[in-house]
Amino acid sequence: MESINIGLISILPPLASIVIALISKEVISSLLFGIISGAMIYSFHYGGGILEGIETVFTVMAKSMGNNIMIIIFISLLGALVHVITMAGGSRAYGKWAAEKIKSRKLVQVATALLGLFMSIDDYFNCLTVGTVMRPISDKHRISRVKFAYIIDSMAAPVCVIAPISSWAASIISCIDGTGLNGMLTFVQTIPYNLYAILTIAFVFIISITSMDYGPMEKFERNAIENGDLFTTDSEVCGQEMNDIKTSDKGKVIDLIIPLLCLIIVSVFSMLKIGGYFNGNISLADAFGNTNSGLSITIGAFTALVVAFFMFIPRKLLSFSDFMKGVSNGIKSMVSAFVILSLAWTLSDICREYIHTGDYVGNIVSESNIPAMLLPAIVFLLSGLLSFSMGTSWGTFGILIPIVAVVCQRVAPEITVMALSATLSGSVFGDHCSPISDTMILSSTGAGCNHIDHVSTQMPYAVLVASVSTIGYIIAGFTSNIILTLSVSLILMVISMICVHKLNAKKLI
Repeated sequence: MESINIGLISILPPLASIVIALISKEVISSLLFGIISGAMIYSFHYGGGILEGIETVFTVMAKSMGNNIMIIIFISLLGALVHVITMAGGSRAYGKWAAEKIKSRKLVQVATALLGLFMSIDDYFNCLTVGTVMRPISDKHRISRVKFAYIIDSMAAPVCVIAPISSWAASIISCIDGTGLNGMLTFVQTIPYNLYAILTIAFVFIISITSMDYGPMEKFERNAIENGDLFTTDSEVCGQEMNDIKTSDKGKVIDLIIPLLCLIIVSVFSMLKIGGYFNGNISLADAFGNTNSGLSITIGAFTALVVAFFMFIPRKLLSFSDFMKGVSNGIKSMVSAFVILSLAWTLSDICREYIHTGDYVGNIVSESNIPAMLLPAIVFLLSGLLSFSMGTSWGTFGILIPIVAVVCQRVAPEITVMALSATLSGSVFGDHCSPISDTMILSSTGAGCNHIDHVSTQMPYAVLVASVSTIGYIIAGFTSNIILTLSVSLILMVISMICVHKLNAKKLI
């Protein structure tokens, strides 16, 4: 059976899934509901029944997991690596060392954000690695896990989407190339106009330094500081570690640093090698564009685990038996992430390939008579809606970039770069609010917090930045002045943060 175009109905499965997740605060059942309803709509359209719908569910699920199997293997290996490093005492040693060097909550949050900037190669890699490295010191300074997850998430996709050398850049460039434009040149030109990404990065540093938290995040933070509870807003509950892992007291900081450095170096080397960089006659950017990032980071994680084995066993930090148990337990700790990711991928594939949710939204853009000056702002909002519905940035800009490029070249060629930037920017915004986003899931996994708590605390921050970004795109559309656009947007964002924080403080009195 072929894919179908069913108009407005195509939005119902992802929308229902998102609404149920936000109401029930339970993500697995909500994803399943979205998947099953989408499969049933598809099946009934062709005159099939419930059995055919169930068959569609598992057919799409198997295909989705197969296409993303390298990410699942990578997460398994990284979970194993994190667990054995913790058992060997590396994380505890790093926590003690960092506690001596970083003596305030503000500096911990800034250090986490800076590490996220450094890890701009891939968002999956970024979320899990930064979470692994910074979680012990974050816990020591009573930073709530949802605040920690927010910093990780906000320094993942927003950084990767403006980093010329990243898995994101490679995907975006390939999409732009298909429109007849110069992919690399156009991507670089979009960076200054990627307002949501730039403002989100600025927002993270401002809120880390000033602690102007508001909304649900403020409640989590206050309870973490006053009661040591990193996980809830319930002041009657004392926070505890999620996992009680027996650790060696002989571990050193190098037992954390060396495996993680190995992970980073081997992953980057593998990306370049698989991309053909060492074969000659290919640029660094093209090598990253041609590579297989999932395979590369999997090779990096496996190599780091082997290095950890030869570091820990001979020094008797762990016995062979304990090391292998640590590997097994580390993989088990990632099972929840596997399940949620697999369901999110399945729902995304049903929406994109079977019932054409993206095409329906895309047609709204191409068929509407939007004034050229307002096109960037409208594209930003529609891109955010589509990304929110499907839970994927990549799927969103894969659908909208060709449409936006054609529309702009026909209507107003001078705003093509600006509108493409708005597409990328909106894709990240929607991804930052969607409970079914894979990056959101990995951020909550890396931080070790409840996924729906992460969604509910991050959304008010993302919406504020997106609101300012919308105004910024209106200014950009009328002026085409990037300096003015960025300056006004940044000033407006800071004023909004101060006002919302003060209003929130009055409510708490």
